[in-house]
Order: sequence, then structure tokens, then C-alpha cells
Amino acid sequence: MRHGHTPWNRAGKIQGRSDIALDDAARAGLRRQTLPPSWDKADLWSSPLCRAVETARLVTGHAPLVSDALIEMNWGDWEGLRGTDLRADPVSGFRDIENWGWDWCPPGGESPSQVRARLMEWAATVRRDAVVVSHIGVMRVLLAHATGWNFAGPAPFAIKRDRLYVIEVDGDKWSMQPDPIRLKEQC
Repeated sequence: MRHGHTPWNRAGKIQGRSDIALDDAARAGLRRQTLPPSWDKADLWSSPLCRAVETARLVTGHAPLVSDALIEMNWGDWEGLRGTDLRADPVSGFRDIENWGWDWCPPGGESPSQVRARLMEWAATVRRDAVVVSHIGVMRVLLAHATGWNFAGPAPFAIKRDRLYVIEVDGDKWSMQPDPIRLKEQC
């Protein structure tokens, strides 16, 4: 599950590992949501960044387990900048992630294959169902691994907030359930 909105999300800035907090509108919306009954007993994990930890707490009412492996992709020199500005600057070297391949990375940043290496190491330690609150870069890598997408052209999935994207792991075989599960609105 992706964390709630931050001021940087709304401004179109690349956050990466910058520890930007949720905004008030995100907090209000997340307080009205909870995990579906089939997922409320799963282990709860989060990135160490405050926007992910707070999202996990607001949706579940308790603190998550935290792993550094779940931290957002390092966007290097592009963190804090707007993708639209970088795209418009012909000398920036900017590429949309859909044109990276597994091994390309932003200047001073991290490639999807580097992210995958740390995530696979973490995933090997998970022994039961888990809900992970993390970031779009991490989610793209996990879903790419599960679907066979190679970061070339449009992704076969769209990542939206307030949804669980279910990945089933059977040894080395990963697959993604086709339909995300919406969070439940609390009464």
C-alpha cells in the first residue's frame, strides 16, 4: 500500500528518501479508512520514512514493524525537484521511470535492480501474510518483479492510493492478483 499524500506529492516534487510528512488532508482521509477484515490480522510493515509510518498507524491504529529495506528508491540529484521541470530541461538527463530498464538510475540515485536486491533480501524473511506501507518506487519494483515488467514502456499496473496490491509468493515464483483491494471506510 502506498503512503498518503504529502505537500511534495501535491506539488509534483520527487521525494525519494526525503522525509516529508503527510499533509492534513491525507491524515483526515486516512483516519476514515481501515484494512479490510481479511487483512487486519496480517503483520504490518512500513518504510522508516514518517509518511509511511504515519499512514500505517492511521489506517490500523497501531505502530508497524519498520525495515530500512522498504525505504523509497533513492532519486539522487533529482530529489526535491519537479519531474515536469526536469522533463522540460533537455540537459537534465531526466527519464520517466517507464524508460529506465532495470539498471538505469538517476544521477547519484538507485536503479530498480538495486532496489529489488534489498527488497528480495527482506521478502525472504517474511513468513506470513503482511501488509506493507511504502512508496511508489518500491511498489513499482515489487509489482514489476511479480508481473515480469522490465521498466520499458507502460507498466501493466496503475498504482493508486488507498488500495492493497496483493503479491503472492511461492518460493521463487511471484505473481500479482489482478485487482487491488480497496481500504474499507470506517463508519
